[in-house]
Amino acid sequence: MKITILYIAILYFGLLAQSMLGQEDYKSKVVTLNQLKSEITVQEKHALKVEIASIMKQLDAKEITEVEAQVLKEEAAKKRALNIENRLSIIDNEIALLERNSGQVLALDSLGTSGSMVEINWGSKDDGEDRLFGINIDTDKKKLDLKYDRRTYSDFVIAVGLNNAIIEDQSLDDSPYKIGGSRFFEMGWQWRTRVFKNSNFMRFNYGFSFQFNGLKAKNNQYFVVNDGQTTLEDFQYDLDKAKLRMDNLVFPVHFEFGPSKLTKTDKTIRYDVYRKFRFGIGGYGGFNLGTRQKLKYEVDGEKVKDKLKRDYNTSNLIYGLSAYAGFGNTQLYLKYDLNPIFKDALVDQHNISLGLRFDLD
Repeated sequence: MKITILYIAILYFGLLAQSMLGQEDYKSKVVTLNQLKSEITVQEKHALKVEIASIMKQLDAKEITEVEAQVLKEEAAKKRALNIENRLSIIDNEIALLERNSGQVLALDSLGTSGSMVEINWGSKDDGEDRLFGINIDTDKKKLDLKYDRRTYSDFVIAVGLNNAIIEDQSLDDSPYKIGGSRFFEMGWQWRTRVFKNSNFMRFNYGFSFQFNGLKAKNNQYFVVNDGQTTLEDFQYDLDKAKLRMDNLVFPVHFEFGPSKLTKTDKTIRYDVYRKFRFGIGGYGGFNLGTRQKLKYEVDGEKVKDKLKRDYNTSNLIYGLSAYAGFGNTQLYLKYDLNPIFKDALVDQHNISLGLRFDLD
């Protein structure tokens, strides 16, 4: 109750003080606003000249083509014309509001994300003097700075496809692993940084990924370790599945090439690779997190599932070569392990994967 009475009292005395200021106060503000209208046009035209000069400088340096320069100039001219129109409209509306209410206006500036203050006033707000009759709440929020040139972007990466092994002195057609049943899955995070200051044709990509490489054995065989050697042997029952899965944590590094779309304003410069062709080449290194074998079979009409987590003599250190190519966020992806799948094997086997990769930005 006391707060309500206090608020009504503040409102009453505020309006009373406003009426005592007289008509000359708001009329002088109208004159100031009319003068500001002519300054707005001058300001925007000057800003347009600065933008065009910057565009021509890029054209002379061959950073952009003549067609791109013409498009940028037209966009700048359109933006400045709309700025003039909008700013003059704001001034005209403020003048109409003041004249219609004889300067007695209740203004409320709502709280925004940039940290503006909440204010209820019945006084004038000129450049040289502030008069406030009401409530003033200053949040003093920290403003977020918009970075002009953003050189590094990040993406969530997913890849999926077929997996198999390149075996010494043996063709892929003769592989003991099923082509369709052996698959891989990869997911991770990458950062993409522009290499050159004024060109986005080359990017440096780096990050981390979890790889899950699976090998599904043919001919009712499964993986066993005998005397330090991992081999395939016949299983005593009819197998529905015999699959070895190797889980790796790796750190890929690629150099990526391809065109991009340049978008430049007076506040930001951005390079966009959306729907643009790009290809990358590089490699990866990391380590094996674990290896397990999954067996599915049937004994006396009862289905059995065995999950065997063993070392299986797989390599602890993982390193290899990889490449991708495609348009936008979807690329054809190829990776090849330089390390052998099994340590100290009589015949080297190297994991190879082919599939699709998706960059989810």
